[in-house]
Amino acid sequence: MEERRVRANGFEFAYLEEGDGPTVFLLHGFPDNAHSWSHQTKALSAAGYRVIAPFLRGYPPSQTPENAYYDSATLALDVKELIVALGGGEPVYLVGQDWGAGITYNVVAAFPELVRRAVAMAIPHAAQIRRTLLSSPKHLHHSFHWWFFQLPDMPEAAIAANDYAFIDYLWNDWSPGHEDAAHIATIKQMLAKPGALAATLGYYRAMLSPARADPALKALDEACNRPISVPMLALCGSNDMRWEMLEPQKEFFTGPYEWKVLEGCGHFLHRERPADVTELILDWLRRPA
Repeated sequence: MEERRVRANGFEFAYLEEGDGPTVFLLHGFPDNAHSWSHQTKALSAAGYRVIAPFLRGYPPSQTPENAYYDSATLALDVKELIVALGGGEPVYLVGQDWGAGITYNVVAAFPELVRRAVAMAIPHAAQIRRTLLSSPKHLHHSFHWWFFQLPDMPEAAIAANDYAFIDYLWNDWSPGHEDAAHIATIKQMLAKPGALAATLGYYRAMLSPARADPALKALDEACNRPISVPMLALCGSNDMRWEMLEPQKEFFTGPYEWKVLEGCGHFLHRERPADVTELILDWLRRPA
């Protein structure tokens, strides 16, 4: 894979690219980076696709701007501008996991003309999450890090302590039994870069604080809540309780929507079961328009 740079939405983004053919964007989550898609990149490029895996805003080597916005509309606009800059003028395929999945839902809602088909992994639609959290103590508990990350300074200190043991804990808790030490080491190295921790936690702080949203993007924020017409596949592991939200969220889609649970799999399903997940992605991308 080649690492390249592009300027989009006012910032410099790094991205990994491999292959030729119809373009597939792969969006990572937290705590993670674009290398998370190493298994899928090889398989998709071998299957005749051009794969682009950006490092999201605030994730080095992408720019980690101080006092930047990290609200959902801003993140959707980032990806929209990346698609415009790198998509070759044609609608692309969009695949996201964790935060990448959340961004994927928003992009296909606000900019359906830019995406042919989409896959979201491990994270349900934001409206379904809000509805479930209000009525489910176990889901509130499972999302403890959302609330912890709202505190000033302490999360940064806790994550960095003891060689970023917090990152090991999250991966072990969310994907129990999965060994991925070499990849997790790259995540720790990334988060140790100046500004990276504050930037990546900025996603969570903006999520629960309307005051952190870019007021100039109010209309786009509303567009991110539109019903989704782009064909969407939602995937989740059976060991990740968020799979319970995949069926009831079907009401947010006006286009084709399917969902599937991978048995014995956790949150980072694309790393745990790469062959199975890649096969599901390829099958979905190859469906007729």
